[in-house]
This record gives sequence, structure tokens and C-alpha cells, in this order.
Amino acid sequence: MACRNRLRPVRPPSSSSLSPLASSSRRILASAVCSLLAFAWASTTASAQVTITPDTDSVHVLIDGQPFTDFVLRGGNAMKPYLYPLRSATGKLITRKFPMETAPGEPKDHPHQRGLWFAHERVNGFDFWNNEADYKTTIRGRMEVVKISDVQSGPDSGSFTAAIDWVDPTGAKLIAETRKMSFRKAGALRIIDLDLTLTAIVDVVFGDAKDGAFGIRLNPALEEPDSGPKNSGNEIPGTGTITNAEGVEHEKDVWGKLSNWVDYSGVVDGEKVGVAVFDHPGNAHRARWHVRGYGLFAANPFGLKYFTGDKTQDGSVPLKAGETMRFRYRTIIHPGDVKAAGLGALWDEYLKEAK
Repeated sequence: MACRNRLRPVRPPSSSSLSPLASSSRRILASAVCSLLAFAWASTTASAQVTITPDTDSVHVLIDGQPFTDFVLRGGNAMKPYLYPLRSATGKLITRKFPMETAPGEPKDHPHQRGLWFAHERVNGFDFWNNEADYKTTIRGRMEVVKISDVQSGPDSGSFTAAIDWVDPTGAKLIAETRKMSFRKAGALRIIDLDLTLTAIVDVVFGDAKDGAFGIRLNPALEEPDSGPKNSGNEIPGTGTITNAEGVEHEKDVWGKLSNWVDYSGVVDGEKVGVAVFDHPGNAHRARWHVRGYGLFAANPFGLKYFTGDKTQDGSVPLKAGETMRFRYRTIIHPGDVKAAGLGALWDEYLKEAK
């Protein structure tokens, strides 16, 4: 900050009327005022930023000096990277804590569903979705973050890019992924954009399967009532409602369908809050929604016959070595329910950005 842009110029008295002591005092005072203004300006700017900080095994994302999420590269039984936790503007947790943290009363099913992730159940027959290290299956693939680059922090948004290798159980590299993740604050909204490109290193096939590809495991308070798996250990009442862009509600009528977006809304710690995911209209393949009342929130661009029940259809996608696919998804964490969030208008804004 330049002080000349912040302080109104004052015409000094003539040298004949100003003693050396007074002149020195004025210079010291002006310097002190300038320093105080600079400090105040810098402090305000720093506190009003989206700050991205890479660390050894994670990338930290802060908004206005408060934790928003971490991109966890590796650790524990996880064999794919993920964002955890996700928070609303008021700090309410949108994601389930298990298995990253011990949380009394939370469901303990599907430990591979960590925070927010992107993966797929069948790539050349290997499973990159159901792939915790302590699972006994022999087809578990691994997603390895090999580089974090293009780290940008800013007043209202920040971003970074992750290079991720998809490798089979023998260590052979199948896919090179470039994933840019952007984080933005917009009033009471928190927005995450994923923009990823998958490049085949060898000939690969993304198989028509249920478990894929963009996923979030939600706070159990956002589950639809009485919809969790049996024996999951869940003791937290679900308050959520699933709604798609057509206004259709609940898992039974939203699951497996095409729609521009889907939203879960409910009450977390006494506050109405929700989370929506937008399926970019320019994606290589549009998603069918693998949304479960128990809190699995997934957009699957590779599932077809599994969701339609028509075995004559095949949603498999082959890629020759060197070919690419691009996918983009926007996640919006909002206050209130689906109507209060104004998701129709937010989708229209997304379309304008997509052009």
C-alpha cells in the first residue's frame, strides 16, 4: 500500500516558520500514521481471503482465516485423495466424520466414502472406489497424488491443481489425472469447483457400474429419515430431503435419473443448511445420480444399465492410450432449504460461466 494514496496531502508551513525540532516531529508522526494505516489495510486484506497452504500430506483451505476444508493426499487406509471436512459459512459440518475421526453415534458403514472424492468402481476391471487398504479384495486400485501446483490464494477465491496417477495393484499406471480445485466464498455460500481431465496411459475402459464417480458422504443429520443401512450404528436422526432440478424429491424417485443438479437439505446442529452438486453441461458424459437416503451423494457418468435396469444398454466408456475426458462439477453449500437457496438462478449463472 502506498501512503500517498491513503493520506490527504497537507501543505507544509514555510521553512522560515517551522523549527528543526517541529519538522522532525512531523516527519516521525507522518511515518507512524502511514505505518498504522498500512498495517490495518494488510490485516483487513489477510483476514478476508481464501488462503491455500500446501503441507506434506494435505493442502489446507482457509476462508476468512477459518478452516474450510483440507485436501488429504494420503494417510491411514485411504487409497484415494479426498476433501475433508466440508463446512458451511457458519461452520456447520456438511460431511460425515467417520472414518477420519471418532464420532459417537455416527454410522460406521462404507469407510471408503471419505469426504468428497472422485473415483470409479471399474477401470479395466480394477476398483478405485471401494478400495480401503484393509479391504481383502484383490482388485483394489490406488490413486496417488504426485504433484501439487498452481497454488493461488485471493480475496474471494483460491485454487490449486493436483496431478494424480491411477495405478493398478501391480503398480502399473493406467490414467494420469489433472484436477484443478477452486474454492470461493460468495456471501453465505461456499462454492467448490472441480475441473478434471483424465488421460489414458494405456487403453482403458470405464465400466458400466454403480459406484462412481464424483462422490460426497454427508453428515448423517442430512440423511433422509429412517434410510440408513441396517447395523450401521447410526444414532443421529436424519432430517434431510433429496431434491433434483425438476423438483422431484426423495431417493426413490431421484436415484438413477438424469438431472442438471441434485440437492440435499436438512438441519445440522439446529441450523437449516444444504448442499447441491451441479453436473456441468459440457461434461464428456452427463451423470445419473447415485444418491442414497443414507447420505451417499454421487454423480455417475458411467452408469447406465445398472440404473435403468435395461441390460441391453451399456454405459461403458473406452479410452485409447493418449485420449482424454474432461469432467466439471460444482458443489454449493448454502443456508436454508432447496427453495431458499435459489438453485435455479445459481444454475443459470453456472451456464453463463460454462460458455
